[in-house]
Amino acid sequence: MRLTRRHFFAGAAAAYAVPYAAGQASAQGKQLNVFAHRVLQNVSNGTAGGDVTAGFTAANGAGINWATFETGPLHDRVFREASLDQSTIDVAFLLNTYATPRVTTLFEPLDAYMKSDPIEKFDDIFPGLVKAVTFDGRLFAVPFRHASTGLHYNEEIFAECGVSGPPKSIEEFIDIAKTCTRKRPDGTPAVGFILPGVAYAEVIAFARAWDADFITPDMKVVANSEPMVKALTAIRQLFEAGAVPRNLTGMKAEDANTWMQTGRAAMAMSSMSRNGLYNDPKKSQAAGKIKTTFFPVATALLGKYDVAPTKVEFWSMAIPKNSQNKDLAWKFIKWMSSSQAALGAALNGNGPVRNSTYDDPRIIEALPYAQDERRVLAVSRVPLPAFNEAARAADFFKEEAEAAVLGMKTPQRAMDDLTVRVQALLK
Repeated sequence: MRLTRRHFFAGAAAAYAVPYAAGQASAQGKQLNVFAHRVLQNVSNGTAGGDVTAGFTAANGAGINWATFETGPLHDRVFREASLDQSTIDVAFLLNTYATPRVTTLFEPLDAYMKSDPIEKFDDIFPGLVKAVTFDGRLFAVPFRHASTGLHYNEEIFAECGVSGPPKSIEEFIDIAKTCTRKRPDGTPAVGFILPGVAYAEVIAFARAWDADFITPDMKVVANSEPMVKALTAIRQLFEAGAVPRNLTGMKAEDANTWMQTGRAAMAMSSMSRNGLYNDPKKSQAAGKIKTTFFPVATALLGKYDVAPTKVEFWSMAIPKNSQNKDLAWKFIKWMSSSQAALGAALNGNGPVRNSTYDDPRIIEALPYAQDERRVLAVSRVPLPAFNEAARAADFFKEEAEAAVLGMKTPQRAMDDLTVRVQALLK
């Protein structure tokens, strides 16, 4: 998900202004305070899809006060207010990495609302997203926006190297990455694959080609299992072959974007929505040459999966237990989760969480990778279940993955050590 950034103090000023804004507007009708990231407000009120919230406001005679923050400050404010006796927050958007079991004590379970006033065709929302915000069999949030990982490839570099199309398996992917690591005809050195570092989310996305996990949904640490070790071994081999940048362990998402935009990498693995960035003629020297598709799975898994079950990150809507407008908040969530609202938001640039949205001809026309993304969403899952020590586990993963890639430890030893370290966090 490529999020726009907003300065913390500007976001804080907007948020602290909410009670005043609500007071000013309350004379005109009911008001709902929605705390979110700016990108979520933008896709809710855009040009192509229009004002997605209009149906809610018309049906309920209510206005919406948006308070927007960057990701960290948003969750700090939301969790802090949700811990008080009462809150100015009616609806909170939560990123999946923050949706830890803590939400069960601070946010309203939604099952009673789903029974009395259900969201239409709820099973149309991709199940992997719903599962990630369900705790102890209870639903605590409703997905709204996703970013799913796919494969981007430069078809011009492929042609220069005699490669006819995207890889059909992870084994072929590795071969192509090595083949495309060379100087291009214009003298530009290129690598076969660009990966934005070896943080857990990036490595796990790659490792899903073998259906690997770091920690399973039932909180078992399986980092030293054969699939994960195979993935780290493959990254190590690509590093040794020069098929990934020498400064791989220090790379960021912005670096990977630059390498693709300047034609210095044949393939990248990132959010499928990056297709627009890579093909923007104002920002990319490779515009018109980057194609996007699903990431391939290991040959041995082709009977189980058609595409790799790569990682997905997503935003969901939740109601604080101390919200003063719970019923109205549910009506907002129900509307924003409707098929009509999902389509409007998608036309405004949102990652749709409903399977049926991908049937619309306008989506198919706007997103050349739409059907591949749909296939990915059907099997993808979050890279790590949310839990209170997740940040420390992520740090441990990065340390051990770097040791494996740089040859300081074997991949098996690194993952054995990681497993022991993280198991201690879960005791």
